[in-house]
Amino acid sequence: MSRRTPAFIVAVLLSMFAVKAGPTVSATEERAPKLNRLLDSTTTAQLTLEAPLHRLFSEKQPDDDRAFVPGTLSFKDPDTGADVVVRDIEVSVRGHTSRNDAECAFPKLKLKAKPGGTLRIGTHCGEQPDDRLSPKYGRLANEKSPLREGLTYRILDALGVPTLRTRPARITYVDPEAGGAPLVRGALLVEDDGDAMARVGGTKAIGLETFGSVKTRHATEDASRIAFGEAAIANFDWCLKFTPDDIYRCNDPRPLWNILAFDRANGQTALLMKDFDLAGTVVGHHPWFATVFNPAFVPSRSETSIDVISQVQRARALFPRGELDALRRGFVERKAAAYHAVDSAEVDEQGRALGRAHLDAFYDAISDEHFYRPVVARTDVQVYKDGARTAEACGPKDTLRVGTPVNPLQSSGPMSQVLLLDAMWRWGAKNPCHAILNGPVWIETAAITSRFPSN
Repeated sequence: MSRRTPAFIVAVLLSMFAVKAGPTVSATEERAPKLNRLLDSTTTAQLTLEAPLHRLFSEKQPDDDRAFVPGTLSFKDPDTGADVVVRDIEVSVRGHTSRNDAECAFPKLKLKAKPGGTLRIGTHCGEQPDDRLSPKYGRLANEKSPLREGLTYRILDALGVPTLRTRPARITYVDPEAGGAPLVRGALLVEDDGDAMARVGGTKAIGLETFGSVKTRHATEDASRIAFGEAAIANFDWCLKFTPDDIYRCNDPRPLWNILAFDRANGQTALLMKDFDLAGTVVGHHPWFATVFNPAFVPSRSETSIDVISQVQRARALFPRGELDALRRGFVERKAAAYHAVDSAEVDEQGRALGRAHLDAFYDAISDEHFYRPVVARTDVQVYKDGARTAEACGPKDTLRVGTPVNPLQSSGPMSQVLLLDAMWRWGAKNPCHAILNGPVWIETAAITSRFPSN
């Protein structure tokens, strides 16, 4: 039997429905609203996109954003309710890892209309069941994913974290080259980068080569809320270099990942979070979890709690105490709004439960009781398998990073047996320390403190 490609699967999906596309409805094509006006509401938008998607997906290139096919978009005018048809739209594939055939048979899209502007679509990716994440990156590849991602954006907006504008949608895809039968799936409409730049008063997009760091860009206000925002949704698919020597999931060629940065006329830098299809609030589980964190770090062994705690504690290492306390108070003031966003969202019940569970974990992690938990406060702390220091647990040069959370279990002389949480990704999935992942280890008691940062 021949191997059937994702493009073939798309063609089958687009032709399997019994209801055929009817004639174009009576609609106005003059003075059509800008596409970004579709983001002015939070209710589910009803759209029809007609384009040769099978051909587009078959011919897409991993790093080529220039290839497109012509398309037509139909929807209701957000002001008048009149039917609108926008023709001659350029439909292209967007995204990075979602272009991979093994990840998404139905990758993310970008719509460009002249003069209607640009709109991005977070698609359903594929037709996989809820209990099967994509093999390489761990996506939920079905139509629940974009709606959960939409909820994630709403949570962040309620928390006051800078993000793109979005709106949930129900899109009818019609491919005239695949028989003209519709495929109806949940989706997410996403603000274009250029529109976002104008909205926040940006004058120029900042590239990877020129960004530098949050410190050099004087972008702490946005960056501090982003650090906590990423924790609240358990998203690890991001990078923002805070200082020139920051190595948390960053490197010199890539100081930004899934973060937009814009110059402003006042000399400041605006930052915006984006792309959450791999966040815990969407997928519920990260396939790499067991190679980075020890689930025994919390008594419940909750992956959600550990994901959230790890990034909350990493944020603790970035800012002075007064600023941390002010940030926590601000998030507490928005707590009711965040839970309302979860309760009122148009999302599947498991997605709603995930949103609520992550908020529960987040507010517990930033509470006065648990935020200033014990951590390592020195740079020279070696990890041992026993209290007598007869064998290193990870390696002779593998010292802990400042701010690493610890749960002390017992002490013996100058040593303490502890459970460690590798919140700073000292080892990470590519170079795990199995002693830390699978049980307690020993470190110097004098290196442990709850008074971090001290001021």
